[in-house]
Amino acid sequence: MSHPLYRRLFDDAALFPPGDAPMGEAVPAHREYRSGWRGDHVGPFLVADGRVAELRAVLAREQDPPGPLEVAVTVPGGPEGIGAAVESVLADPALRLVGIEAAAAPGAAAAVAAGLTRHSPPGVSGFVEVSRQGDVRADLDALAGTGLSAKFRTGGLTPEAHPDEAELAAFTAAAVSRDLPFKCTAGLHHAVRHTTAEGFEQHGFLNLLVATAAALDAPEPTTWPGSCPTATAPPWPTPPPG
Repeated sequence: MSHPLYRRLFDDAALFPPGDAPMGEAVPAHREYRSGWRGDHVGPFLVADGRVAELRAVLAREQDPPGPLEVAVTVPGGPEGIGAAVESVLADPALRLVGIEAAAAPGAAAAVAAGLTRHSPPGVSGFVEVSRQGDVRADLDALAGTGLSAKFRTGGLTPEAHPDEAELAAFTAAAVSRDLPFKCTAGLHHAVRHTTAEGFEQHGFLNLLVATAAALDAPEPTTWPGSCPTATAPPWPTPPPG
């Protein structure tokens, strides 16, 4: 039995970069992970709202499935797409919705939170991806006390998509100081910090766990990297659906 700290620690994002696994391969691999020795550590199967129909088609061809597939659906288009995404999952008994993750434009965390609250069935976890280009503290303030969680992007396909140590530490401290649960996405494929073949500096998931523990024992910094209180980052496109 694993320690509760590590239970369902890693969501299965096989469909997203850099893996980009085909749906027909990702689903059986996920089933194998959940039934094997690492099963306690593996969270839900992540799928973008635009690929739910494809997922349902693959599941319809399964022979003797072990039960409904636990999924968390990502909604990169903001609050307008949340309702339809939820309905598309609930319509299929082969799926069990356990999470919804919706991206917020700068300053729009409250609107996304309202959409998640409105459309989320009981017991389904909701995550709002805050924009690194906005006033991150204000967005976290909008989420505090809602029962939802924050999501922060820690990687991508360009150098600019990777926050540096100071920015990630500031986000972590800000979330912890608000008693706001959070998850991080992308660029956390290794336990410790490393440099990818493309030259991207990525944070390790173990480093992030230790940093979170440290933030629990330290006050939140009074300034944000770049300028106070807004997190600054080079312009980059709308976050990919991961």
